[in-house]
Amino acid sequence: MACNETPTDVFAGLNASTPFVGSHFTTLTLPLRILLATIMLFMIAIGFLGNAIVCLIVYQKPAMRSAINLLLATLAFSDIMLSLFCMPFTAITILTVNWNFGAHFCRISAMLYWFFVLEGVSILLIISVDRFLIIVQRHDKLNPHRAKVIIAISWAFSFCISFPSMVGWTFVEVPSRAPQCVLGYTEFPADRAYAVMLVVAVFFIPFSIMLYSYLCILNTVRRNTIRIHNHTESVCLSQVSKLGLMGLQKPPQMNVDMSFKTRAFTTILILFVGFSLCWLPHTVFSLMSVFSRQFYYSPSFYITSTCVLWMSYLKSVFNPIIYCWRIKKFREACLEFMPKTFKIFPKVPGRTKRRIRPSAIYVCNEHQSAV
Repeated sequence: MACNETPTDVFAGLNASTPFVGSHFTTLTLPLRILLATIMLFMIAIGFLGNAIVCLIVYQKPAMRSAINLLLATLAFSDIMLSLFCMPFTAITILTVNWNFGAHFCRISAMLYWFFVLEGVSILLIISVDRFLIIVQRHDKLNPHRAKVIIAISWAFSFCISFPSMVGWTFVEVPSRAPQCVLGYTEFPADRAYAVMLVVAVFFIPFSIMLYSYLCILNTVRRNTIRIHNHTESVCLSQVSKLGLMGLQKPPQMNVDMSFKTRAFTTILILFVGFSLCWLPHTVFSLMSVFSRQFYYSPSFYITSTCVLWMSYLKSVFNPIIYCWRIKKFREACLEFMPKTFKIFPKVPGRTKRRIRPSAIYVCNEHQSAV
């Protein structure tokens, strides 16, 4: 884009029905486009159904409406909105190799994409900081009322950051080089400043804060584990010495199960790793698209943008899979909502599933609850 052109002029000069194919662009083959579109349809189904179960659990069971569960439900809701209002249009564009939804909706779709992504990242950041305060600082001040206030603030913040892309305050191009409306190359300082602010708010700031929080949490958990292990060994040795059996036999080994204190944290840590892997390529891609003319107008830009956008959408599908793997109540809710005709094994009564855990005597009081 030349320096004497305005973003609006460039945007208006683009034809919404301009195909991707041409001498300047390299596109995917038809079988590969069909495969990617089919995969995205499965991603939409998993993202919608999996995250909807999380919302239903919190909505239908008042006992589950703790602060952390409200945050997880909000994270799931943002992923549902992303699956319904952004992913289908990307899948259709990948399949047809045309943007058939008009220039105005291009800006709306770009705003919705950044809006829901930024909201999901904000909630994940809030959860991470809450885990940091509980485990490291020993402060558990987040109650359901405060969680609702923070959630409302996060929605307002996400809307304010993403809104400029819809009203024309920044350059968003009709997809002639990507299967979705993306930030295009521009030489205007204001547009570049907005692009930097957007990627900083979506990735760099949350990633830095969450990384610091998890490093501190891991260090705290390691020190606590060592301290408990040393304390347990000293207690065992003192008991054995009182019996006068020192030197005759090895002290009994007492296994302290710490999974009840670290499992919820580990689940959030896995979500953070998934967020980092899915969004680091998209962040680099967005910055290069805005600042590098050679990259933006390269023949391989369409293929690159397709892969990067696919990875960014994978995050909304990644979360329900982690919930099903890590959270027992989520698996039970999936079986509960599943139609009876699809249930192979009968539900085992709760009384037969209960077991006495000797390690329960070592449980330290800590207010942690997760879906």
